[in-house]
Amino acid sequence: MTKADLVVKIAEKAGITKANAERALNAFLDAVEGTLVSDGKLTLTGFGTFLVEERQARTGRNPRTGAEIKIPASKVVKFRPGKLLKDSVK
Repeated sequence: MTKADLVVKIAEKAGITKANAERALNAFLDAVEGTLVSDGKLTLTGFGTFLVEERQARTGRNPRTGAEIKIPASKVVKFRPGKLLKDSVK
């Protein structure tokens, strides 16, 4: 599913125009991004939790040459699904 497909589904379910659905989706995505940047965690009860975790620096291998390379530390966003989402997908 693409963002455009999601906008159409939101518009249909909420009974609003596609333009309003796109604005609502963009506002939601901006709010999620802002929360993760400032707090590092966002919990949507029943749906799941988005959280920012630190990834340690490590040594990897170049798959083409086999040479060792240093991979720097970074932050990654992870998602843990909630019980309701897990149960509905089963």
